[in-house]
Amino acid sequence: MPITADCHLHSSFSGDSKTTMEEMILLGIRQGLSTICFTEHNDFDYPEYPDLPHDYFLLNTDSYLYDLIRFREKYRDRIRLLFGVELGLQPQTAKANAVFAKSHEYDFIIGSSHVCHGKDPYYPGFFEKQGRDAAIGEYFTSILENIRSFSDFDVYGHLDYVVRYAPGKEEGYSYEKYRDILDRILQLLLEKEKGIELNTGGIKSGMREMHPCTEILRRYRQLGGEIITVGSDSHDTRYIASHFDRAAQLLTACGFRYFCIFEKRVPEFHKI
Repeated sequence: MPITADCHLHSSFSGDSKTTMEEMILLGIRQGLSTICFTEHNDFDYPEYPDLPHDYFLLNTDSYLYDLIRFREKYRDRIRLLFGVELGLQPQTAKANAVFAKSHEYDFIIGSSHVCHGKDPYYPGFFEKQGRDAAIGEYFTSILENIRSFSDFDVYGHLDYVVRYAPGKEEGYSYEKYRDILDRILQLLLEKEKGIELNTGGIKSGMREMHPCTEILRRYRQLGGEIITVGSDSHDTRYIASHFDRAAQLLTACGFRYFCIFEKRVPEFHKI
């Protein structure tokens, strides 16, 4: 069965998108999707960068939900629209994120690491001081810290996001190189009954692999992981459900028989 649910999308309610929610919905319908879940950004304590306003990654949830409900009614016979959020996790924001997660009845919460110890790997400065390999290791260490400090999410998003912006991208990067810390991350996620996301967004950034890489996907399955969602991480209409055929093939090759869609924070298992 094809994957017909894109569970990681950003509209203009996220600071880094200018595409309206309705444009995203109409494109999803044209592509034959059965479900899309908007996962607008909210990152408390995001570091200050001179090219960004201070509230760039703070979500106006009420306005977002108002439009979602309006379009859910308008397109109710054509596509299922789900109410999600992508929470940027840091240990010092755990309390604020806990309040945020309980403030509305979300269908789906992605926990993500966009900031590692005060820096976003999107910016080259993250890698300059300590070098590429050490920076990637620090990023994975911060993920472990985040999961220990906060648990009110459903899946961890784009686990190796850091590689997307590393010098040389995947060159010299592998699961084996970071096996110890990655296994600790995966085992902790399983202990907390959390899933992971297969994020196809790295492809548009010039990567050969998706997030996380094939070896991490295979290891998660070997450890007993079954909860996995699929998302394009699209911020405009160009990449909605991009490379989903390849994603289905990859999941099957790694031993998965199902992908998940979350509604009211409960996973539905759909056969691939």
